[in-house]
Amino acid sequence: MATTHVGFLSFGSFLPLPSRISFSKRRTFAMAALSDDPIREWILSEGKATHITKICPVGGGCINLASRYGTDAGSFFVKTNRSIGPSMFEGEALGLGAMYETRTIRVPRPFKVGALPTGGSYIIMEFIEFGSSRGNQSVFGKKLAEMHKAGKSGKGFGFDVDNTIGRYGPYAHEHRLGYQLKLALDQYGDSTIYQRGHRLMKNLAPLFEGVNVEPCLLHGDLWSGNISSDKNGEPVILDPACYYGHNEAEFGMSWCAGFGGSFYNSYFEVMPKQPGFEKRRDLYMLYHYLNHYNLFGSGYRSSALSIIDDYLRMLKV
Repeated sequence: MATTHVGFLSFGSFLPLPSRISFSKRRTFAMAALSDDPIREWILSEGKATHITKICPVGGGCINLASRYGTDAGSFFVKTNRSIGPSMFEGEALGLGAMYETRTIRVPRPFKVGALPTGGSYIIMEFIEFGSSRGNQSVFGKKLAEMHKAGKSGKGFGFDVDNTIGRYGPYAHEHRLGYQLKLALDQYGDSTIYQRGHRLMKNLAPLFEGVNVEPCLLHGDLWSGNISSDKNGEPVILDPACYYGHNEAEFGMSWCAGFGGSFYNSYFEVMPKQPGFEKRRDLYMLYHYLNHYNLFGSGYRSSALSIIDDYLRMLKV
């Protein structure tokens, strides 16, 4: 899903990474054939392959080109973007690495990020053979909760680098909702949604009374297109926009993620539901409706405005 690129809270390099991941700075590439193709070079060296047997396109993305590289050492999944530098894929790799290190839910293991010699960038990661369905929702809920429980931050809210969906601050105030509201005002001149949204932001405290908002590792863009299962039926999540935030924010895309009752039941067995969860659920959806409004146009405006107005009535402000 397309996402918007905004700021971040910088904490320094504190994320644990898989031992094989590496990043390449933009440099001048030599004329030798391998140096002209850094993807092939990595696969035939650090990837431990001796030859590449086939390269097949993989569909599903709307921003990057994706391919499966078949080799005698197994398959690799490669994404390239001819117009964006390595920073976007660096954020994805750091997120995948952080989730991978929790040893809870399966994610593609990232191996290499770098610049392409003709411009743009690439990421090489583990290729996962998907199953025929999204897997068992109960198992998925349990695994996701285990990731949230294991992925704690000693540095507070946010993430170490820019990601490609947003920024988090306590109670989702200025750093996420505020940015989206300002974007709606700048892009569309939407003073109604801007003013009402800011009125809501100033009056959110009652929704969090008695709630312990502890930052935990979130996938950050958990909709149906980023949820799958491997060939053994184990849940897999991919294409993250990770940050450390309130665990309830992970359900902000539930309107297009298909979470069912068994998912929530299993999740809350591991991460107990906090008081007022149902009243806060739409608040976390609001960010994503605003993001879609700013990315894709007016079709999402009414949903965002309806959530804002409902909260203003509920809070009597």
